[in-house]
Amino acid sequence: MINFSTIRRAATVFTAGLTLMLAACSTPPAFQVTQPASRDGVVESIVQGQVQNGNATGGAIAGAVIGGLLGNQVGGGRGQTAATVVGAGAGAMAGNHMASQQTIVWQIGVRYDDGSRATIEQTSAPALRIGDRVRVSANGIQQL
Repeated sequence: MINFSTIRRAATVFTAGLTLMLAACSTPPAFQVTQPASRDGVVESIVQGQVQNGNATGGAIAGAVIGGLLGNQVGGGRGQTAATVVGAGAGAMAGNHMASQQTIVWQIGVRYDDGSRATIEQTSAPALRIGDRVRVSANGIQQL
């Protein structure tokens, strides 16, 4: 017969683990302005790059802890020990993989009319070319 305290404990461990793994997988914002906003200027550069979504080490550690705790709920004796070790290993691999995903971003270099410069980073391909006049505001970058 299944003991309800065991089920409750397993559900708590699973929920905590899922929360830790999701926290390690944050994604960059769709649009980000580094310095100052709401100004006019000229596009100087457009560079495509990649940004890592999370901390791979943190994801591996969280996955190992969660997998080990879940594996510990299975069987008894040496079988339980083996399940704990296998769960920790599988969890570490899964957590590392989830946290090491990368997102493609475009970094748009803008020289403002006053001579200062800014980098606008976004996850969608810009419909701009080098030399275009643009306005940068809190709503995004727009061609003039």
